[in-house]
Amino acid sequence: MKHGYVKAAALTPGIRVADTVYNTEQIKKGLDEAFAEAAKIIVFPELCITGYTCQDLVFQETLLKGATEGLKEIREYTRGRDALVFVGLPLEKSGKLFNVAAVLQNGKILAFIPKETIPNYGEFYEARYFVAGNAEAENFMFDGEEIPFGTHILFCVDAVDGLQVACEICEDVWAAETPSTSHAMAGATVIVNLSASNETVGKDAYREDLIKSTSARLISGYVYSSAGEGESTQDLVFNGHNIIAENGAILSRARRFENESIYGEIDVQRLRHERRRMNTFLRNKEGYLYLPVHMEKTDTVLTRRYDSMPFVPSDEVKRNHRCDEILSIQSFGLKKRYQHIGCKTAVVGISGGLDSTLALLVTVRTFDMLGLPRENIHSVTMPCFGTTDRTYDNACRLARTLGTTLSEVNIREAVSLHFRDIGQDSDVHDVTFENSQARERTQVLMDIANRAGGLVIGTGDMSELALGWATYNGDHMSMYGVNAGVPKTLVRHLVKYYADTCGQEELREILLDVLDTPVSPELLPPVDGKISQKTEDLVGPYELHDFFLYYMLRCGFEPSKVYRIARMSFAGKYDNATILKWLKNFYRRFFQQQFKRSCLPDGPKVGSVAVSPRGDLRMPSDACATLWLKEIEGLQAE
Repeated sequence: MKHGYVKAAALTPGIRVADTVYNTEQIKKGLDEAFAEAAKIIVFPELCITGYTCQDLVFQETLLKGATEGLKEIREYTRGRDALVFVGLPLEKSGKLFNVAAVLQNGKILAFIPKETIPNYGEFYEARYFVAGNAEAENFMFDGEEIPFGTHILFCVDAVDGLQVACEICEDVWAAETPSTSHAMAGATVIVNLSASNETVGKDAYREDLIKSTSARLISGYVYSSAGEGESTQDLVFNGHNIIAENGAILSRARRFENESIYGEIDVQRLRHERRRMNTFLRNKEGYLYLPVHMEKTDTVLTRRYDSMPFVPSDEVKRNHRCDEILSIQSFGLKKRYQHIGCKTAVVGISGGLDSTLALLVTVRTFDMLGLPRENIHSVTMPCFGTTDRTYDNACRLARTLGTTLSEVNIREAVSLHFRDIGQDSDVHDVTFENSQARERTQVLMDIANRAGGLVIGTGDMSELALGWATYNGDHMSMYGVNAGVPKTLVRHLVKYYADTCGQEELREILLDVLDTPVSPELLPPVDGKISQKTEDLVGPYELHDFFLYYMLRCGFEPSKVYRIARMSFAGKYDNATILKWLKNFYRRFFQQQFKRSCLPDGPKVGSVAVSPRGDLRMPSDACATLWLKEIEGLQAE
């Protein structure tokens, strides 16, 4: 259960209505399968020992005895097993019948959880048989033992920090006031649901949305096990629609009408991280019984997959929608700034690279929305020692094609004079050689903006800011940074989306060539007319850094966990040594370069991750990375 993962199972045995002997055997077969899969939370459907559709047979002494005998047999079958097992049956208590989940582990019944919300509408007649369960736990004598009985019981598993499991039954999750809400507020990180939800047209989509939204609202894992075809009788049909969800995402779903068992690894560590960062997630432990559950700590084998590009939807339709949405957020953020200050001109430094191209496209879109002429956008190209013909030509063609005002300021002479003033040897291509050009360009842009009465639009993206790959008070500074919330992997898709939807063949051709150009600051002289300085050769692949950034910042994963899932996601593309090398570089740079992010200009937050001083990780500029780097050093020894 390393890194906070716990494996859950939702199983639908093929039962026979009212045949408790047969059903018990089928449940035991399901347990064999789940144990073999190393599941630690195992959930069976509602009333599965007897069958949900027994109707008035549930009053029969024979059926009730058969249910309790079946439970005892299943209890013994769990002996020597570490898993938390939830199985449903009717149970008589104080002369009344209750629809309950028996919670089993290692040959013991830990508790009985009664159903709280009893449906009596449509095809459901449960109020004819069952009464609503009590909330606060009370002792119930079963087979010579006192067993806690009540809905407000949480099972605290010691093998995973923060793993507290709660239970509700079928209709409970459909109710306006669900037991799971109070369970989560009491600390439950995983909710299980034993269900017998019959099938009607369209109900599956609603059911799935309900489970997804419940897990999102409660920031929890949710394991939903539903009755299958064995329950189908008279005018009802059941299909075994099992679902495992986590914080609004479906980890696993069963194929309907197949009684399929499903498994999924719930990330309790991430759920705890999400709850920690949300101060509106309130706690209320009043009236709850917390039962300790001991499990051996084992390493959960992961079957869940992590997208290698978490910022970029893999589905083309969703990706296009995301791109259009982000372009709108960028443009409307800039639009508001212009409306507020009454400014009517803009200055954009264009290099022929991806970031400046996106910034210019966003500025053009903003001016179109404002009804301002595009010629009020001053596109400034500033060639120097490292500028290649390809990027220079693309910058000029882009500015002209978009209808902006193009101006060129060759800064070679100004930078050379600056070198003379500070005593810099122009043949020494060090950081001074590079940053002097970046700062000269920023000065030019600022002064042109002053003269034109406009704003300098920043071009740097979020990935560069995370790594500190910006010249302090150079390209680091602007009057509004439209790309500050956009990671590099997404910048590429935004430009591609613009190319595909602009409806101008010449503009599309230019944008596609920009996309084909290596990422470079072009601060070192070219070799044979080609770019000699490739950013990813120096700081590492941006797809790796964006992956690290997302899971460190958005999910709160520690380095060892980021490394673990990176090895899975990039298997076959990068070897472990390469991933580890750039992971170490990422953490080192992220901590060292915070001072640059502490004084960033405004820029729109476009996603769930941001690195501005008002972003998702506000940290002091001089925080030490010692703990994080020490953990990475430990990984090298493995």
